[in-house]
Amino acid sequence: MKYGFISADDHAQEHPQVWTSRLSKAKWGERIPQLREDSGGAQYWSVDGRRVDLPGVALAGAALDDRTRATRRWDEVPAAAYDPKERLKAMDRDGVDYSVLYPVVAGLAGETFAHIDDYDLELDCVRAYNDWLVEEWAAVSPRFVPQCIVPLWPAEAAVAEIRRAVAKGHKGVIYPASPMELRAVPHINDGAYDPIWAACEDLGVPLCFHSGASRKIQMAPGESFPPAAAAAFRDITRSVSSIAVFANFILSRILHRFSKLKVVFAESSLGWGAYEIEYADYQSAADGLPGEGYPLKPSELFARQCYFTCWYDRESVRVRRYLGAKNILWSTQFPLATSCWPESRARLAPALEHVPEDERRQMLWENAAKLYRLEM
Repeated sequence: MKYGFISADDHAQEHPQVWTSRLSKAKWGERIPQLREDSGGAQYWSVDGRRVDLPGVALAGAALDDRTRATRRWDEVPAAAYDPKERLKAMDRDGVDYSVLYPVVAGLAGETFAHIDDYDLELDCVRAYNDWLVEEWAAVSPRFVPQCIVPLWPAEAAVAEIRRAVAKGHKGVIYPASPMELRAVPHINDGAYDPIWAACEDLGVPLCFHSGASRKIQMAPGESFPPAAAAAFRDITRSVSSIAVFANFILSRILHRFSKLKVVFAESSLGWGAYEIEYADYQSAADGLPGEGYPLKPSELFARQCYFTCWYDRESVRVRRYLGAKNILWSTQFPLATSCWPESRARLAPALEHVPEDERRQMLWENAAKLYRLEM
C-alpha cells in the first residue's frame, strides 16, 4: 500500500450512456434511464419516465469550485466524478489507495430502481449498472472496489443477481434498509428476506446499508431555508437516519440467525454510535433481553458483525473505545459535497493523533481490506 488508506464510502457517478448503451431501445423506449431537458434548459435524470430526485445531474460538489452549486447540465460535471482514470488522479491527490464504490443515479442505497413496477425493466437497469461498474471501473484498476445493487423483490431474484454480480467481481451488496417504504413488500425483518442474508453470508460479501434510502425517517428542509442551508439539512438528516436503521437491525434477530453476516452502515458517522449501543444494551435489558431468542446483547452483536463509516469525525473518533477500532471504516465521501477531499489526510492527522498505531491501521485500511477480501 502506498498511502495506507482505504476509502470505504465513495460514489461512482453514472454517465449518460450507462443505460442507453446497454438497454434495448426497441424494448424499453423512453423508459430507459437517461438525461432529459426541461423547459428552462436544465438537464435531469429520468427513470421509467419519472424524474429522479437529485439536485442537478450529478453529485459532484467536492470537485466543483463551489460545493453548494448544483450541476444543471452534464458538461458542468467534473470528469473525476464519472471517469475512472480521472478518479485515480483524485485519489492520488488525496492519498487514497482503494475506493469502495456506491451509486448516485441508481440511488445512494440502490433504491432508485425499486420504484419501478415492471420487474423486467428493474432487472435490466440493475444488471446494466452492475456490469458497467465492473467493466468501466474495476477493469481500469484493482484500486476500485465494486459493490452490486439488486432487484428489490422477490428475494430469489435478488439472490440470483448477487451471485451473478459477485462472480463478475463485485465485493459487496448494497440494499435499501427500508424496502417496505419503496414498494408493497414485506417488512425487512420478515423471514422472506432470509435468502438474501444467506447469500451474502455464503459468498462472504458484506451487506451495505447506505444512509438516504429511507425518506420517511428524514425530515424535509423548511421552505424558508436558502439552498445552501437546505442542502446541509438534507446531508445531516441523511446521515443520522442510520440511527433508526441500525436500531432496527440490531434488534431484528437477523444477526443472531446469520452469525457470519457482515453489515456496513455507510455514511453513518461515529458520534451517535456509542450512545446508541449503550442505550440499546440498557433498554433491551430493561425490557427482558437477552432471552426470548436474543442470546447476545446489542453491543456484542455489533462487535461481532457490524461496521460504521466515518469521514469528518475529528472528535467523535474517541468513541472507538466503545465501538471497537475493528468495527470502524474511514472514507472520503468523494465526490459528494460533504467529502473531505482533497484534505482527507490533513483532517486525519489531528483526529488520529493520540490513537495507537495498531488501531489507526485497523480503521484506515486493515478492516476494509479484510471485509472486502482485498489482495494487498
